[in-house]
Amino acid sequence: MNDKSSERSSTFEQNLAELETIVEQLESGELELADSMDKFRRGVELSKSCRTMLDQAQQTIEEISASDDLRSSEDQENL
Repeated sequence: MNDKSSERSSTFEQNLAELETIVEQLESGELELADSMDKFRRGVELSKSCRTMLDQAQQTIEEISASDDLRSSEDQENL
């Protein structure tokens, strides 16, 4: 399985946990340059994935809220 397909099947929490681990590894200063670059690249991918998931969640919440607001308005009109 490649990084792209595993990224799609990962949850937000899994991606965030992996990102936190990568940050700790990078901050430790113990990685060689090539490893640091690979970790950094993966971290950017995970960050983008998390951002996309958060944006989708926010959109869903806004849609639900808008739908609920519309129902509340209709209920008020029917009174």
